[in-house]
Amino acid sequence: MNLVAALSAESSLLCVVGAGGKKSTLYALAKRVNRAVVTATVRIPIFDEHVADVLVSDTPQKALESVEEWPVGLVPERERPDRYRGYDPKTAASLKGRDATSILVKADGARTRLLKAPIEREPQLPTNADVVVPIASAHAVGKPLTERFVHRPERVADVTNRQMGEKIRASDVATVLADEHGGMKDVPDSATTIPVVNMVDDEKLRQVGNEIAEQVLSKADVPRVVLTQMPAQNPVIAVVE
Repeated sequence: MNLVAALSAESSLLCVVGAGGKKSTLYALAKRVNRAVVTATVRIPIFDEHVADVLVSDTPQKALESVEEWPVGLVPERERPDRYRGYDPKTAASLKGRDATSILVKADGARTRLLKAPIEREPQLPTNADVVVPIASAHAVGKPLTERFVHRPERVADVTNRQMGEKIRASDVATVLADEHGGMKDVPDSATTIPVVNMVDDEKLRQVGNEIAEQVLSKADVPRVVLTQMPAQNPVIAVVE
């Protein structure tokens, strides 16, 4: 199964949350989906190299009318030299059904960590999202539950009932992905959730990914879990159903 099919990304408003591959997932999808928009409801690092153009506009619906080359980025402001600001979720929601085929949304932040659980104001999901993709890195397994590897480690500790500094287990990653206080938080009732275990870079990590996936499937009502290596020519390593 290719990445677009695995994540049901064609003709979707798709949001990525979690840690360990949100941006790389958006960019991998953008170059594989016809007429894709990459945007955000939170801050997003500069990503001009991953799209044909980035449109900075307070009227994003109108900006889409003039697009000639896809995929495009769509943001309201260049907040700093290294990042753009995102739209509010209602504005992101309004892009659905416009000239683009798929709207690809970064809906929370993780500061390049491998795992995270959200706080109260996260994630920033449009209410009409079709697909929500919670992401975690297979590399998190075996790492200590600390700020070096985990964004908001105290929240992950709460969700998994583990102690700060303990080594992260495959079951902990699965719990974070599957929990309503983790990767499933605030997912709209009408949306499909498709968890991703990213950075499955070798056979050992594939075994880790499979273990995570099987436990996610036992804990949550999701159609499948996708194991990925986003920089690869075919990012899908396995689809576990």
